[in-house]
Amino acid sequence: MKQTRVLVIDDEALVRRSIERALTDSGYEVLTAASVEEGSTLFAQRRPHVVVLDVRLPDGSGLDLLPRLRRIDPAAKIVMVTAFGEMADVVRAMRLGACDFLKKPFDLEEVEHAVRSAARSLTRDQQLKVYRKQGRTRYAQSQMIGRCPQMIALKELVRKVARSETTTVLVAGESGTGKELVAQAVHYQSLRRDAPLMEINCSSFQENLLENELFGHEKGAFTGANYLKRGIVELCDGGTLFLDEVSEMPPRVQAKLLRFIDNGHFMRVGGNVELAVDSRLIAASNADLDELIRDGRFRQDLFYRLKVVTIAVPPLRERGEDIQLLAHTFLRRFGHKFRKRFTRIDPQAARSLQQYPWPGNVRELENLIERIVLLEEGPELRVAHLPAEIRGGRDGGEAAVAPRDEAVLASVERLGQELAGTLARRGDGSPVPSLREVGNAYIDLVLTACDGNRSQAARVLGLSRQGLLDRLRRIASEREAETAASPLSSS
Repeated sequence: MKQTRVLVIDDEALVRRSIERALTDSGYEVLTAASVEEGSTLFAQRRPHVVVLDVRLPDGSGLDLLPRLRRIDPAAKIVMVTAFGEMADVVRAMRLGACDFLKKPFDLEEVEHAVRSAARSLTRDQQLKVYRKQGRTRYAQSQMIGRCPQMIALKELVRKVARSETTTVLVAGESGTGKELVAQAVHYQSLRRDAPLMEINCSSFQENLLENELFGHEKGAFTGANYLKRGIVELCDGGTLFLDEVSEMPPRVQAKLLRFIDNGHFMRVGGNVELAVDSRLIAASNADLDELIRDGRFRQDLFYRLKVVTIAVPPLRERGEDIQLLAHTFLRRFGHKFRKRFTRIDPQAARSLQQYPWPGNVRELENLIERIVLLEEGPELRVAHLPAEIRGGRDGGEAAVAPRDEAVLASVERLGQELAGTLARRGDGSPVPSLREVGNAYIDLVLTACDGNRSQAARVLGLSRQGLLDRLRRIASEREAETAASPLSSS
């Protein structure tokens, strides 16, 4: 923001000159007025950012002038000046929209602090306004794209959640599936859409910094806390708070978040007064929270409070023709952005895109199309533009993924024969393996065929690498439990 303009309206000449000199030395542009009429005229002409307004003026009351000023410019911040013992005036001023008040007699440092806080609040309001506008624009441009049955069901669920009074929502899905977009859709389709949508990635902050970012701090709460800071929980009052990668939240912050969800109350760091806000909380995770609960890394009670409604976002590989729809959408978007003449995708490239398992999901597809449009020339996206792992070695006629696909196929065939034999012998009491056991055995076979290369195995299995790692941890945990429960293990 440009230089902050401050209007001081006070009938005492000494007070006006003292405040003017102090604020000018601090870098503010200062205007002064001695009456309601003069102050009102100056405000309309010069549109100050902050007003320091005395309650008692010779031609009227500052409390009567306050709403007049706010009608002219609702964004202006007004600091009221009152005499000691006029607390009823303070209460009325705050209800009329004053952002702060000073009690006479005051020192100039108090005035500077009040003006600085008001200016900072004004800047934050302007940033939030821009942020909300950008968010609405981004959501309007990239509403959840998809026509497959899973996406149709997802959009309907989002619509119902947005219009409901549900205050906590858990969005689950692999990395890159579009969980942030789901949170935006819930917010911008809800009655909270004109209030802020505040987003924070829990993995981006250390424990103390995350708590401070969420809940803010009081002045003097710790070394370097020279002023009060409002956290994003407080700033999104009336709106939506989106916590991405909530699985990375440290235990102490989990406890504080749980208390906030339970009653809508919280305390700033270093504070002793409970504050209340009304906001919807949307949490997202690509990790298996059940597994984290078993490992003691995530609170079970918090998990149940978050999953009042769970929205599961499908991976791209399960969305069929949506891959082509998304690819063409990104092609048009980045063609416009980079002023490139890309208009179509050739059939062979389209088949390659369709057959690739997309471990990085929609984000991987979007990044790929952006890179191609930036580096290549149109009008057609051709198979030669695709990286080798997506082309699938078509130029040489080789298989799409692993160098040992034949070994994988042979192992799968052997597993199928064993399963068929077991099912045929059901009459002799042979145990039939569960779907989980067959799936685990298949993963073992693919890993062996890929020489233990987990990235390679994930592509063969149609999983993201993180998804495969999560499955392997779960399998290992199940097998440890089975071993511990076996009679042989205790002998």
